[in-house]
Amino acid sequence: MSQQTIRQQARRTAREMAGKRRKERDERERRVIDLAERVMVAIGERDAAVAEAERAAGEALRELTEGEGLSLGEAVEWCGETVTVREATRLRRLPSEPQVDDGCDQGGVRDGR
Repeated sequence: MSQQTIRQQARRTAREMAGKRRKERDERERRVIDLAERVMVAIGERDAAVAEAERAAGEALRELTEGEGLSLGEAVEWCGETVTVREATRLRRLPSEPQVDDGCDQGGVRDGR
């Protein structure tokens, strides 16, 4: 076998191996992106559920204090040890309706979605 044939065969083999490795990297990157997306969606869903639950709790606390005439301390006593006065104060201040998502994160910066 000539030197030229050996070189050509070596180059071809090297290109094939590089192509195979590139394909494997691309496939792995797609898997990583998909998994990262699943994490972000799940966290977003969790955050939305927590926000909704906190809005509902705040609304109930407002009803206890404004509608039923309880002091905040009394309302907290009625809730057992599930909430502190400090947390009840925060929850009562939450808006009763969900806020419209304007595409900004909490710092006011567009999040790119």
